[in-house]
Amino acid sequence: MKGTSIIGGLLIVIMINVISNYAYQRFDLTEDKRFTLSKAALESTSQFDSPVVVDILLEGSLPGEFARLQNETVLLLEQFQSSNKNIVYNLVDPLEDPSTRERTIGDLQRLGLKPANVTIEEGGKMTQELVFPWAMVNYKNKTVKVSLLKNKLGASSEDRVNNSVQNLEYAFADAFKKIGLTQKKKIAVLKGNGELEDRYIADFLTGLKEYYNIGAITLDSTKNHPERVLDQLLGFDLALIAKPTEAFTEVEKYVLDQYIVKGGKSLWLVDQVAMELDSLFNERGSNVAVRRDLNLDDFFFKYGLRINPVLVNDLYNTPIVLANGEANDSQYNPLPWVFHPMIFSKDNHPITNNMEAVRLQFANAIDTLVNANTKTVLLQSSPLSKVEGVPQQIGFDRLNSPLDKEAYPPNPGFPVAVLLEGKFKSAYVNRVKPLTLKDPIENGDSNKMIVIADGDIVKNQLQQGRPLELGYDKWTNSFYGNKEFLVNCVNYLLDDDGFINIRNKNVAIPLLDAEKVVEAKTKWQLLTIGMPILLVVLGSLVQNYLRKRRFAA
Repeated sequence: MKGTSIIGGLLIVIMINVISNYAYQRFDLTEDKRFTLSKAALESTSQFDSPVVVDILLEGSLPGEFARLQNETVLLLEQFQSSNKNIVYNLVDPLEDPSTRERTIGDLQRLGLKPANVTIEEGGKMTQELVFPWAMVNYKNKTVKVSLLKNKLGASSEDRVNNSVQNLEYAFADAFKKIGLTQKKKIAVLKGNGELEDRYIADFLTGLKEYYNIGAITLDSTKNHPERVLDQLLGFDLALIAKPTEAFTEVEKYVLDQYIVKGGKSLWLVDQVAMELDSLFNERGSNVAVRRDLNLDDFFFKYGLRINPVLVNDLYNTPIVLANGEANDSQYNPLPWVFHPMIFSKDNHPITNNMEAVRLQFANAIDTLVNANTKTVLLQSSPLSKVEGVPQQIGFDRLNSPLDKEAYPPNPGFPVAVLLEGKFKSAYVNRVKPLTLKDPIENGDSNKMIVIADGDIVKNQLQQGRPLELGYDKWTNSFYGNKEFLVNCVNYLLDDDGFINIRNKNVAIPLLDAEKVVEAKTKWQLLTIGMPILLVVLGSLVQNYLRKRRFAA
């Protein structure tokens, strides 16, 4: 009877294994559903009909947080693999061969794969490890880089792991989407009103080209050919207006208005104050900040906001670098500059969720107005900020005065980037039109627009005439989240399937407290090693005692 039960149990186990090969099912029992891919993420892999090879450059002897990141990356790719068998992954140690280590590091850095230099403290000993937290997604003749490490200024080791893991699903889904794109939407870069030169927006446009086709449209010809310009604009899905410095005519505004009301998305990067850091490098070390009249006040007012001609002064700011001394004796010192706010994300929207701090330069404050459109503040100055009116003299002499927290009255901060959503009405409703267009409309369908009160947010620095990465400051060797923020803005404006909403997913990984581990190391070693030995000894003593007692009787 007993043998029959064992055989029956074995048959049941074998049957379950056979069935599982044909009816595979995963069950996600985690509270945050971190092992359940979103619909948009799954759709990003649906078009692959041949192998997609993912090389994960995290293998070998890894520090603790990167070992966890490796494990989470593998688990995520297994989920993608379960939905499409064409996705395969490999764990690669790029520094496995010591003889080619230096050459490999150089090759990877030239590809844009920046290493992470990690300091590890364990048992009172400090060691340095170089890690490449990247993955390479390869499909046919295309390759896309995926950054696995999501760092944020001031983040602890635990926060860095959580931020990175939380970003993994979006990072890989984004890579799969880019590498599988066959039809791209179109972005128009507007020219003709003194916008930034191409070399200053080159890195941003390079990043956008992975998703979209880019073209330029000059508004100059609207004076003579408004219909033609509007038709050209309507052939694009989004208009980018990057720091105009010359006023828009009423004809240009009306053409842009009709583009927006007829469904065109728009990203406005606008300065209402004329002030540049370079203009301070003169004998006086100062210049006058004045209002820049772009003739857009009534235009934005109708859509539901106002950009004020003021400068945001923020105690939380990014430094500028000035030289002291002459010639070879010069020393370069980073100094806090209150007119370059460092804006930390409130994590209140898919655009800004889990994002590095953004650097602004001479930003203005935005007021949101009451109308039918929904307004979401994407970026806001810190509570220790204030606004200063113009015209006024701005100079380096401010650096001689210590920053005083008491000089900043309590406030919630000033909006500097706002998302508008709704059924937009024309800014020319009940107004005299500057010209007659074919088939004008006054009430549009649902649409989106983002207005940022700083044109320099998109401006990359140059080195020997070549554009550097947007968000990188060559003077302080610091990185800011400008590029990620702006790419997220464009992706959100043009996202029809909710893809960017993957960024809203919250994942929490409980990690061990490193300090407590060191403090309690001896105690837990005694418990895990000494306790079993003690229990064995006690058991033996009790057994001997009981045996002697039984035989004595």
